[in-house]
Amino acid sequence: MLLIWLLKICKQAVMIDIAITGIGVISPIGMTETTVLESLLASRSGVRAFESQALSRPFPMAPVEAQFNDSFTRVELPFLDRTTQLAILAAQQATENAGIVNYSSFGERAGVFFGTVRGGGATEWEWTRQFYTGEKKTAKPYVIMGCMANAGAAQISIRQQVYGPTASHTSACSSSGSAIADACRQIRSGEIDVAIAGGAEAALTPVFLGAWDGLRALAEVDPVPSQSCRPFSRQRTGLVLGEGSVFFVLESREHAERRQAPIHAFVAGWGIASDGYHIGSPHQRGQIAAMRSALRTAGIDASELDYINAHATATRGGDPVEVAALKEVLGNAAQSVPVSATKALHAHMLGAASAMELLVCVLALRHSFIPATAHLSDIDPECSGIRHVTETMRDQPVRHAMSLSAGFGGTNAALVVRSSTLD
Repeated sequence: MLLIWLLKICKQAVMIDIAITGIGVISPIGMTETTVLESLLASRSGVRAFESQALSRPFPMAPVEAQFNDSFTRVELPFLDRTTQLAILAAQQATENAGIVNYSSFGERAGVFFGTVRGGGATEWEWTRQFYTGEKKTAKPYVIMGCMANAGAAQISIRQQVYGPTASHTSACSSSGSAIADACRQIRSGEIDVAIAGGAEAALTPVFLGAWDGLRALAEVDPVPSQSCRPFSRQRTGLVLGEGSVFFVLESREHAERRQAPIHAFVAGWGIASDGYHIGSPHQRGQIAAMRSALRTAGIDASELDYINAHATATRGGDPVEVAALKEVLGNAAQSVPVSATKALHAHMLGAASAMELLVCVLALRHSFIPATAHLSDIDPECSGIRHVTETMRDQPVRHAMSLSAGFGGTNAALVVRSSTLD
């Protein structure tokens, strides 16, 4: 009897569809879903050159060209690092898009799942500067609360009255993908009904750029600065850092339909896997395992994918490893499934990267197009063997799409979304 009951519960969990009912975005290529779509269709880049006397050379980067202090009170601002501000605002946008006033009526059946690399890093670095230059020896009371890595998740849960699980993920570049996967697992298991899930990052400071420059990983400024990020290209010189925040409202299909919420798409599958290899260099086995797990959860074959948004950071060591992983997973479909890397436009948003690239996949589903890898006119032979979408977008129906993120430390996150029109 117990076995029958367990099998019934497992079957119910598998059958739960996870709907995306809300979208919020603040990014270098748009502050709304519509403006991001326009940038993707036009291959419009948010990358520009940045110079500072504190740095050894100019760097390309992709900032959000806006300040948000007016969105908060004078009492609130000292507690809010820029990363936290972006998280709050994108989560609020997603909540409003989902038609939710706040989450208090859901009780403990709602959760927040947040991904970031540095969290309140700018607040921490400013306090460190003050301490070592002798300006101050004791911090203001708000500094600790401003620089916590989980500050974004906490502030969202407080402001949105979320009483269920609040989790923060810091798995480097796959952080928001891990957060979204965690939210999906908890919805499918029946632990919660609805979640705010995504990520945020705002670390474009000279001290952070200088630290990354120490890795010899950052790109040179291209003669046309907006073209400095060139994934898969023979001319690529390294990654370009960006900032921003993307959040989704996720809920069980039953829950969404009960409150008559519009459904943008479904998260059909997810996979998390580790390389077990090196703290700073990727290995294809972890990427392969993550993608296969996501496809298995989605219940589809790799050949059924209509689009893949690649992690592709435009680094010499990273891009070829990912292409090898893609070829292994796709098999005979490697030359037919379109692949592109939109970091060429919005750059590497670190803790928000997975969520941003999942948004690209959702937009591809909803608007029937394949975004291009911008500035890719000369494919590196080491990155050949897959169906690159170059230069300009293509009009094409998209039913299933997958994004892949590969983080430092070897944590990989793959997410599969499917069109709501398939049902």
